[in-house]
Amino acid sequence: MQFNPNDLKTIFPLVVLVVWACVLLLVDLFIPKGRKGWTALLAAAGLAIATGLTISQAGQTMAGFCNPDLPNNCMVKLDGFSSFLSVIFLATGMFSVALGYGYMRRMNWEHGEFYAILLFSVSGMLLMAQAADLIVTFLALELLSLPLYILAAFGFPRPDSEEAGLKYFLLGAFATGFVVYGITLVFGATGTTSLTGIVAAVSAGSLLTGSLLLTIGAALILIGFGFKVAAVPFHMWTPDVYQGAPTAVTAFMAVGAKAAGFAALLRVFVTAFPSIGADLVPVLWGLAALTMIVGNVVAISQTNIKRMLAYSSIAHAGYILMAFVGFGKSQAQAEAAVASALFYLVAYAITSFGAWAGVIALEKASGGGLEISDFAGLGRKRPLLAAAMTVFMLSLTGMPPTLGLIGKFYLFRTVVESGYIWLAVIGVVTSLVSAYYYLRVVVFMYMREGDPEVTREPWLDFTWIVSALATVILSFVPAVLFTWASGALINLF
Repeated sequence: MQFNPNDLKTIFPLVVLVVWACVLLLVDLFIPKGRKGWTALLAAAGLAIATGLTISQAGQTMAGFCNPDLPNNCMVKLDGFSSFLSVIFLATGMFSVALGYGYMRRMNWEHGEFYAILLFSVSGMLLMAQAADLIVTFLALELLSLPLYILAAFGFPRPDSEEAGLKYFLLGAFATGFVVYGITLVFGATGTTSLTGIVAAVSAGSLLTGSLLLTIGAALILIGFGFKVAAVPFHMWTPDVYQGAPTAVTAFMAVGAKAAGFAALLRVFVTAFPSIGADLVPVLWGLAALTMIVGNVVAISQTNIKRMLAYSSIAHAGYILMAFVGFGKSQAQAEAAVASALFYLVAYAITSFGAWAGVIALEKASGGGLEISDFAGLGRKRPLLAAAMTVFMLSLTGMPPTLGLIGKFYLFRTVVESGYIWLAVIGVVTSLVSAYYYLRVVVFMYMREGDPEVTREPWLDFTWIVSALATVILSFVPAVLFTWASGALINLF
């Protein structure tokens, strides 16, 4: 394989971010303790530069690191889909820096390595969005996951943070094994790991060992990424890791890691496996239904806000999985499914970051302030923060006037048009169930006596204010966001 200058151009924002993270590690050595705000500022600057480069590539389509004998078999691809998701990942990184700066200092966990490790994880997400080969997908998964294992245990020497890091590492390594084995079986069936090569092998009827091996390989890959998006029954790590990890890291995982997992699922299954969609639909239907039911029902009994939001995250993975059931029927339905999934990812990301910012505002250095009862009296003490938290709870439920309602409408419409009415019914019913535990937070804020201790930090306040405004305002002009999501599908199919 010969080097082509366009190869570097295809992944230029990714390269810049990786180099920036490496330099940041060295620069941080010369920044004294107590002034790590400079490290945070430099990390945010690197993310902003990468965002600008990504936006400058919007509308371009190119492939990189291609096989000269098979020009269509390339390792990475720049298209509307990757650009759309890259902006989401980079924005996730910037919001995580904003949440982490004051929080990590308040908890006495302020280390400059935090920001460099965060940048490496975002780099893995960028590579995940561009991966056009299963090997690159695996490398992106590792680049994304390994820094997260460290970040989850960043609360050392707090035992629950160490436990979170260890659990996440062990179960993550186990799930990675499924992905590798699945890739092996797909290669054994088709003789290639290129997504376009897999499609070509299936279309030409040149499978080496039959479609059963291909189906089993795809199922194993689905299991591996099911862990990353916290789909039932691969969700058992989520509550403990979300609760034990530093809350700023939890917010990053809840949004970034989940979005990256779905980016891989969308790219791999829509591009490479539409021919076996009929075989996978019952599995996807069951996964989506089970994830929505378990996530919402178990969340009812939670009294810790981080565990409640962890099960909420599981439930929302089920809603997004609903979009996958129609990916193998026709191209039009596949396009509608991907567009609705991307729209919902954005809606969930905005809402989730705001909710986690509210949690961080009440968390104490001693580890207190994380019970739902600790929100009692917030409506009187901090009415603006309480109003913002109300908006986030309504959006996660799917109630007006919030972006969450629009996102669920698009998802349910896609499922119904695909002919899976009962799955949509399950989605509606579980959304009604979720109202109980989401609105319980609102009840405590406005209808219970209390005197919560609330931390005021400029970047923390900025995060929940911007998230609340975006959640409401975008719900009145959703066509703008949905058009952007639909435009991201250019050259994906």
